[in-house]
Amino acid sequence: LPILFPQQSGLYEYKIFGGLADCPPKLCVDVYMDLDFRKQWDQYVKELYEKTSDGEKFIYWEVKYPFPLSNRDYVYIRECREMDVDGRKIWVVLAQSVSVPQCPEKPGIIRVKSYKQSLAIESDGNTGSKVYMYYFDNPGGMIPSWLVNWAAKSGVPTFLKDMQKACRNYSKST
Repeated sequence: LPILFPQQSGLYEYKIFGGLADCPPKLCVDVYMDLDFRKQWDQYVKELYEKTSDGEKFIYWEVKYPFPLSNRDYVYIRECREMDVDGRKIWVVLAQSVSVPQCPEKPGIIRVKSYKQSLAIESDGNTGSKVYMYYFDNPGGMIPSWLVNWAAKSGVPTFLKDMQKACRNYSKST
């Protein structure tokens, strides 16, 4: 297997496989890609927007962290593609951190410089979706083990529940 991150960071790489009942894949993708709507349903978003620099689009995202930790921010590129794999429609979203001189670090906020995400969504054969996600970031600073454990045990399932609820409310808000 190729080494994704040549340096041993000691950090977790998350692989998530789950389902979102009654949320068709196209709806999941629309909700996931809609940054303005995400500000309404994701309680951890402090700031989130897309900008263009030198003809290239990037996303700025500031995430609220619990007191007494500093918030984190991300600058990343993201792409979504709809694919046909042996007659199955699969949506793939790829995201990766980038350095953009027009988006300098802010005082008091820790910049996450190493972030990578791959997401695949397809129909579950009924009215819902099957979701696979690979996620890695290096949040920097000293993150207590209780917060890492919380993210792994409850943060991810909570995010999926919030996203499922957002899918139900999406058609009402657009």
